[in-house]
Amino acid sequence: MITLEDITAAAQRIKGRVLHTPTVPCQTISRATGADIVLKLDNLQAVGSFKERGAANKLALLTPRERERGVITVSAGNHAQGVARHASLLGIDAVIVMPRFTPAAKVTRTAAWGARVVLEGNSFAEATAHANALCQREGRVFVHPYDDPEVMAGQGTFALELLEDAGPLDTFVCPIGGGGLLSGCAVAARALRPDMDIIGVQVENFSSLAGFPGDEVMPPGGATIAEGIAVLQIGRQPLEVIRGHVSNVLVVPESAIETAITMLAEGAKQVSEGAGATALAAVLTYPELFRGKRVALPVTGGNIDSRILANTLLRSLLRDGRLLCLKMEIPDRPGVLADISRKIGDEGGNIIEVSHQRLFTTPSVQAAELEVMIEARDPEHARALEAELAKTYIVRRA
Repeated sequence: MITLEDITAAAQRIKGRVLHTPTVPCQTISRATGADIVLKLDNLQAVGSFKERGAANKLALLTPRERERGVITVSAGNHAQGVARHASLLGIDAVIVMPRFTPAAKVTRTAAWGARVVLEGNSFAEATAHANALCQREGRVFVHPYDDPEVMAGQGTFALELLEDAGPLDTFVCPIGGGGLLSGCAVAARALRPDMDIIGVQVENFSSLAGFPGDEVMPPGGATIAEGIAVLQIGRQPLEVIRGHVSNVLVVPESAIETAITMLAEGAKQVSEGAGATALAAVLTYPELFRGKRVALPVTGGNIDSRILANTLLRSLLRDGRLLCLKMEIPDRPGVLADISRKIGDEGGNIIEVSHQRLFTTPSVQAAELEVMIEARDPEHARALEAELAKTYIVRRA
């Protein structure tokens, strides 16, 4: 098991190679949640994620002979970028195996650091099997993304910075994928703040610790916006630490993560990937556990595909009632579209998208169907817009 001394040594080893990222209060999110929220912004790292902490520590400890052999790792993106960047800085040849589903942005950024990227496998497990076989064939050093004490110690430097900068804290909430970040941070936090609650968070489809502190289970897996923590089973060494140091493990739904991404963008002005927003998703899902407490949340990464980010923001607007999609049966005559636009504008709505169909969707040749997407201030405003249009036209929500 790693110790506080391992983590403090890692902090000195990677100093100057990895950013000491800001720890900032966020009043907007605090008001929305009822907790005193502090954000630790590791999405501002050079590779957009905390993962380069562990990678930097591991590679710095390689012997000259191991550096000559080169390294290999498997990752869905962030660990890959961390290894690729620090291998490049140290002149080490690196191969990165990534599952085929890895977002294009992460693949491109990894390759940009000079590593050879291999896309293999339809799951993390399949990609790992391929990486192990390639490692044996080419004689490389395997840099595990989480089940490695030197990687865990590097990730623990996150907590050292947080506890130095944040002041008094009641609770630290941390996402769990393979467990490297939570285990490293838990060791540091338990040593320095033994009374602080440490809470892990998993997404529903990958909730192997749903019965914590009971036995680990095999989750179903599947699609998730939090692909950075889409790991079916936690590493053996991180799990040992988690069992001894973590207070609780919470499970959050996909919708809560999407809401958290939106809240970070709007309230904290921070871009977060799904895994990076999971800690905030836990506060949103279980507000009674955090209300009135000073809570530290890591924004662990910001490497989200632009299209996914755009769709997530729109889906959150729909759920919040700030995006209204209406279908209207309207007379097919001049001036009707102008009248509808005027009514929406007079009510303060903003038209996002319009679809006007004459041929296939109405029973009469003299009628048309109009589908219009409107941005509203809040649900009450949306209802007022809908009511105004319903005075003249047949309206239903799409």
